[in-house]
Amino acid sequence: MVRLQNMPVFDANGHGGMVAGWQALLLDLSGVLFDGRRPIDGALDFMRRVRRCGVPLRFVTNTASKPAVAIADEMRQMGFEVAHEELFTAPRAAHDYVVARGLRPFCLVHPAIRAEFDDVPQSDPDCVLLGDARDDLNYRNLNRAFRLLHDGAPLIGIGLNRYFMDEDGIMLDTGAFIRGLEWAAGIDAVIMGKPSADFFKLVVADTGQAAADCLMVGDDVAADVAGAIAAGLQGCLVRTGKYRAGDEASLPDRAMVIDRIGALALPGR
Repeated sequence: MVRLQNMPVFDANGHGGMVAGWQALLLDLSGVLFDGRRPIDGALDFMRRVRRCGVPLRFVTNTASKPAVAIADEMRQMGFEVAHEELFTAPRAAHDYVVARGLRPFCLVHPAIRAEFDDVPQSDPDCVLLGDARDDLNYRNLNRAFRLLHDGAPLIGIGLNRYFMDEDGIMLDTGAFIRGLEWAAGIDAVIMGKPSADFFKLVVADTGQAAADCLMVGDDVAADVAGAIAAGLQGCLVRTGKYRAGDEASLPDRAMVIDRIGALALPGR
């Protein structure tokens, strides 16, 4: 593939800048390609253009309330083409992490993804795996997690987002509970998902490109854009999904901003 040169990116108001040459595209899902079960305006056409362009593409999500197969099925129902190997989810990365280390997790995860960990021994737990467990994030369960961590067990977080956008509106995410347990137990969590540099490293390696040649596009300043740039990638924020006016003030200097995914300029052949 020909090495790409700087490409202009403009938002809907004609404001723009330059995104350095990139050779692989990493996309967040909810808030970037779709809201709920509805594609964002221009997203389907954009994805068709991406496919014609032929650059390596990976879908990168911290969604921890649905198994990967359900995410892919819902995307196909909305009209998006997605292959199994293109989808990188934080729960799958967390699963592989605990299996590789022979850990026995106390799983605080969403009921919809519990089956993803059925093959992992969970009796007499020696670590805590914390994700979007919703109502299971109660005092009883959090205190059990705290006791394990206080006794030396590691904390493995599925993502570190502060909040996410659901069909019902803005929702508190796992990051707040991870930070609280870190503080109480005096530990640092291992994060499997954005904005973890280790997670980005896994995705980048799968593209076959260098980190500096990969562009991550998302609607979360910290997890998607700042996290990617800190890991050596390029980053671009979309003004859709969870984006709020003023988010630009928190962006790293090298980040770009566009109104929606359809405004991203693609490389030519």
